[in-house]
Amino acid sequence: MPSDLRTRIVDAAARLLQEHGLAAVTTRGVAEAAGVQAPAIYRLFGDKDGLLDAVAERAFARYVDAKALADETDDPVADLRAAWDHHIRFGLTHPALFAILADPGRPPSPVAAAGLEILRGRVHRIAVAGRLQLPEHRVVELIHAAGTGAILTLLATPEDTRDPLLAELLFDAVMCTALTDAPAAAGDHTAAAAVALHAAAPELPGFSAAERTLLAEWLERIGGYLPSSAACPSATVNFFS
Repeated sequence: MPSDLRTRIVDAAARLLQEHGLAAVTTRGVAEAAGVQAPAIYRLFGDKDGLLDAVAERAFARYVDAKALADETDDPVADLRAAWDHHIRFGLTHPALFAILADPGRPPSPVAAAGLEILRGRVHRIAVAGRLQLPEHRVVELIHAAGTGAILTLLATPEDTRDPLLAELLFDAVMCTALTDAPAAAGDHTAAAAVALHAAAPELPGFSAAERTLLAEWLERIGGYLPSSAACPSATVNFFS
């Protein structure tokens, strides 16, 4: 069956990639490992790049599914940190796969888009809780950029000399910029209040579509351009350890 054959080839390529790196994933090597003829790979995947895309998509799909199934707690910030830690572990555990997924020249991936949608949902929960002082889309972009940069930096460093605190400190730095230290209702946090109301705006009753659009525009101006007066909390780790 074609689907069984496709699965066998992807499995073989994934094993070679995980055990021996990208250089081992040749058409001949995969064909031998899968017990098929090389033309089958070209017929099903077009070329080696198509095969690598299929391997990356399957691995990332499993990762995204695991993220989607993760239990939520009553602390959306802690849930976001758990998702961050999971993302960093995925990248460091699958370096060759992550290099493929992080390639800016790679065509847009539906699975990667699904992963970003989960991240947007986690950030949205924080906004609804009144803890964001930046617009949601900006926080999503900050986290995505920081996570990718952290993984690529750590992968470029010999494993025995990697800084174990790098990813943690980077997450804290992003959160320091994005979060208020308390829900907006508890104090004078105008930007956070605007972001929280913007997050809830689609569910507000009694507004027309045009009114919701106008309200969203006003709130984006407040949340996006008001300078933050919140100070970053003191670090809880030794920066020089």
